[in-house]
Amino acid sequence: MSPPENPNGGAAAAAPSEPAPPAKPSSSKGKKKDDKKDDDLSEEDLALKEQLELYVVRAQDVDPGVQRLALESMRQEIRSATSSMTSVPKPLKFLRPHYGTLKSYYETMPESELKKYMADILSVLALTMSAEGERESLRYRLLGSEGDIGSWGHEYVRNLAGEIAQEFEKRQGDDMPIDELMELVQQIVSFHMKHNAEPEAVDLLMEVEDLDLLVEHVDSTNYKRTCLYLTSSSRFLPSPDDTLALDIAYTIYMKFEDLASALRIALLLDNKSIQYVKQVYTATDDLVLKKQFSYIIARHGLAMEIDDEIAADENDKEMLQEIVNNTKLSEGYLTLARDIEVMEAKSPEDIYKVHLIDGRGASSSLDSARQNLAATFVNAFVNAGFGQDKLMTAPSDSSSSGSSGNWLFKNKEHGKASAAASLGMILLWDTDSGLAQLDKYLHSTDTHVVAGALLGIGVVTCGVKNDCDPALAILMEYVNKDDSNIRIGAILGLGIAYAGSQKDELRVQLSAILGDPQATLEVLVFTAVALGLVFVGSCNEEIAQSIIFFLMERSEAELAEPIIRLLPVALGLLYLGKQESVEATAEVSKTFDEKIRKYCDVTLMSLAYAGTGNVLKVQKLLGICSQHLEKGETHQGPAVLGIALIAMSEELGAEMAVRSLERLLQYGEQNIRRAVPLALGILCISNPKVNVMDTLSRLSHDADADVSMAAIISLGLIGAGTNNARIAGMLRNLSSYYYKEAAHLFCVRIAQGLVHLGKGLLTLSPYHSDRFLLSPMALGGIVTVLHACLDMKSTILGKYHYILYIIVLAMQPRMLLTVDEDLKPLPVPVRVGQAVDVVGQAGRPKTITGFQTHTTPVLLAAGERAELATDKYIPLTSTLEGFVILKKNPEYHEE
Repeated sequence: MSPPENPNGGAAAAAPSEPAPPAKPSSSKGKKKDDKKDDDLSEEDLALKEQLELYVVRAQDVDPGVQRLALESMRQEIRSATSSMTSVPKPLKFLRPHYGTLKSYYETMPESELKKYMADILSVLALTMSAEGERESLRYRLLGSEGDIGSWGHEYVRNLAGEIAQEFEKRQGDDMPIDELMELVQQIVSFHMKHNAEPEAVDLLMEVEDLDLLVEHVDSTNYKRTCLYLTSSSRFLPSPDDTLALDIAYTIYMKFEDLASALRIALLLDNKSIQYVKQVYTATDDLVLKKQFSYIIARHGLAMEIDDEIAADENDKEMLQEIVNNTKLSEGYLTLARDIEVMEAKSPEDIYKVHLIDGRGASSSLDSARQNLAATFVNAFVNAGFGQDKLMTAPSDSSSSGSSGNWLFKNKEHGKASAAASLGMILLWDTDSGLAQLDKYLHSTDTHVVAGALLGIGVVTCGVKNDCDPALAILMEYVNKDDSNIRIGAILGLGIAYAGSQKDELRVQLSAILGDPQATLEVLVFTAVALGLVFVGSCNEEIAQSIIFFLMERSEAELAEPIIRLLPVALGLLYLGKQESVEATAEVSKTFDEKIRKYCDVTLMSLAYAGTGNVLKVQKLLGICSQHLEKGETHQGPAVLGIALIAMSEELGAEMAVRSLERLLQYGEQNIRRAVPLALGILCISNPKVNVMDTLSRLSHDADADVSMAAIISLGLIGAGTNNARIAGMLRNLSSYYYKEAAHLFCVRIAQGLVHLGKGLLTLSPYHSDRFLLSPMALGGIVTVLHACLDMKSTILGKYHYILYIIVLAMQPRMLLTVDEDLKPLPVPVRVGQAVDVVGQAGRPKTITGFQTHTTPVLLAAGERAELATDKYIPLTSTLEGFVILKKNPEYHEE
């Protein structure tokens, strides 16, 4: 039913010459209300009301001159009416009853300038009058004159924008032309952009699917805010709109030569990454700026060759390649350590702080080999990257031949492997001395020691590339040895050393091992994992094929082995964060043996959507967790981890995921409860949130041993590298609570090592650049370790404890180190405080709150941001994190 022409039900239009009868109120109640209103009005208001009623009458006059004057006056009144934000402007209020009258009169007017004029006024009146969904304001706007819409005020423009969005959707559905709408959109966007309403302009353009218009409307004053809104909203947009928004932001940054920000977006858009990164490099001739880009790329872990396009000069090329290869990392990290005065090596006893625990001392009757193994890991984690410790590198009295040998042999069999590898962790990123010190163990007669040394070589070169690839040269010799321990050491070492590098020779070599009939199951599984890490997120079909074939050929008995759970992870790593690209492989996985089919399916989905915040996938995984299963099904564990992996991409999603996980704890089956602590560990990795800490503390005393062990490890994960005193206290209490349980005590020790990771200078968070970029290598390392933790008894507490070293992929200094143009450290004052989200806020809001001023180098905790506290220098990147190059500000004058 079409609405009646006149909403007031009064006469359609009174004879033009006599005054229009006042519109009949719709009910007697309305009448009383009207009378009362008239009494309440002040004299000015009454005068205004009568004035306006007179205009309405005059506007229907026969004489066009009179009409024009009346409309003009009405227009003036409406435009000049300024009222508070909350109430309707007076003229609009008083003209309400006449809306219908004017509308029906409009229909009778002949085509003329005046009719357009009238349409303009009706369009504004429709703002408060038209029925929901009628879009009258837009209709009259399109019929009216071409004038400047902004002059009718902000609210009017916003209302129009809303109506355009609805109309656009309808017209698209009906295949009607949209050109006239787009002209209006142009006007509105330019109005919004001039009036600091960038988010509204962006929203409108997203609705009408024409973001490209933005590029011509931004200027140097508002491009930063526009791009900030685009990049922040891209996290909530469905694909492919999210990449489109980022693409536009990239274009805008390039247009205004904010190249460092453009580079960050290039790294986020992985499918175009390399070509965009090259564009950013070639857009400038400033070598110092290129050095800064190289630092950003090194932090992200992108394997990139600096070619002649990027730098023509050989020396420059070599220098940039060195930065990209991360060779400066160790030096920078030690500069930070010296500045904070934490160079002195710490022993595991310094971390356990047994003297602070009441009553029970650490009972030494426990399995001493396992205690020593725990101490090995604690020592490696705490002294990571410092190059000296008290167990492995300490020089001892001349009588014995160096204590490092002694400590090694305080471990049993495979414990020696972890002990030898721990040297790699202690010398982290310092490849030269690392390889030199590990070399002596390669000549050992004990296969476990050799295996550990090989793994250590992988660890020491983790994230640091080298043109002559020493790790590749050494490890390749051992990959095909007979002893399976040595093979595993070499293979995992390669996986860690070349994670994310997508080196082709590794693909050839390692794929060959997958087809080797002589190799043991564990060798094959670790080969698949290494391939997954090296080709993380590459969607490499060939490797996926070989892992799939390998999975299909396994016998029933082999599929029952606990270590087999790492195979689906290896397959998933190839598609880490690549969303739809995984679908073909996921289809194939549905044909696997039913023992592993669901496990594989869930793992693939959770890794492919890791860090994307895809709500639909989270719902699907929650659905999987809500089923009550028969015995023996294990795929709900990965589903729980998957929820955390997908939701970790932004704060809101992470908080909601924490709440969902609480529910799973209350209602879930046992195998779900075992995974929940680990999921909480991922969500808040290196970010000890109090509510999560309390939940994990509660779970660490759970009756189920697996749940409590997972909770203990997760306490270590959320406190990783923070030295958090509260978590350290909890872990000390747990160590006395579980003093008789060897397995629990081992977990407590590992967690204590993690909390004091790098003496509090490191982080495990895979996010960097203000939580904007996600490093695929780091995430790959975390995921692999957590999947292994889903079955701790047979992996980390069994003989595969060296899987813990894979976490090194996520270890990064949480520092801000400012350097000058020659890359020498340059101390400057900076303010460090809690980061504030300023997206879409008016004016120039402060980006940090509750700051303290320090001199660089400084540590940045989770959720903190830094800004320079001096105008003397200008940073070459807007995000102050990691290595930041400062150049002198030419306009700065000392007081």
